[in-house]
Amino acid sequence: MELRHVRYLLAVAEHGNFTRAAEDLHVSQPTLSQQIKQLERTMRVQLLDRTGRTVRLTDAGEAYVHYARRALQDLAAAERAVLDVQDLTRGGLRLAMTPTFTTYLIGPLVARFHTHHPAIVLDVREMTQDRIEAELLAGELDLGIAFSGPHLPGIGATSLFAEDLSLVVSTGHPLADRAESLPVSDLAECPLALLRGDFATRGHIDTYLTEHAVRPLISVEANSITALTEIVERTFLATVLPAAVTVDHRDLRVIHLDPPLPSRTVTLLRRESAYQSAAACAFTDLAHHWADANPPPENLAA
Repeated sequence: MELRHVRYLLAVAEHGNFTRAAEDLHVSQPTLSQQIKQLERTMRVQLLDRTGRTVRLTDAGEAYVHYARRALQDLAAAERAVLDVQDLTRGGLRLAMTPTFTTYLIGPLVARFHTHHPAIVLDVREMTQDRIEAELLAGELDLGIAFSGPHLPGIGATSLFAEDLSLVVSTGHPLADRAESLPVSDLAECPLALLRGDFATRGHIDTYLTEHAVRPLISVEANSITALTEIVERTFLATVLPAAVTVDHRDLRVIHLDPPLPSRTVTLLRRESAYQSAAACAFTDLAHHWADANPPPENLAA
């Protein structure tokens, strides 16, 4: 049985006549008659009563057409749903990012995406990079924002922008008005509040300090950027964060380090073999356009 057989039967039932049904379907009457007989042979039951002046459905035909009409309606609805998704008039997007991005990147990206595609439901999550990649591979996420490689096999990455880390202090900190870069060796005497060791950012900082033989004086460890900024704003502790984090914090100042921490490439992650929905493609384009139009503060100052 093919879909056209169902459409042909419904046309005959509607018109009560093979000739008019054939004209409506733009097929010949013998072709229409042959297709209906083929359907009846497949179903092993007579669906049409051809003995009268008009063609009528048999009892079996009535029962079949009841469900056939509903099936065609559901198929039409499915076709519309697919078109709606492609037109971004409905659908969803599952997005995850590492914690530092939730403080300065997620707001602008989500705001812009929602403005352009308000019907798309966004599921935004914060998690570590290894978990992002695992959930992408498991099909639990559509996109992730993290840092460049190495990545798990099957993870595709495209670069968005370079992120630079700097020393961040409050306006009341003794270093707040310093114009020149701070030698990295001075960090040994500077009490710090840092992210915990399971954060990728902390690992990047630790590697940098080890390479320059600096043993940091760590007074506070926190598991959120928000907690760090709140602590630093209210104490004489310093931290190391992306400069972009300070944009919305008037009580924080950026101090450049000498030599600077190596920049990190922020990347958009996806599963290479996964189907990319229209929403995922739209977000990818938006993220690249936003990154091109909004270079990080450190890059602007360079």
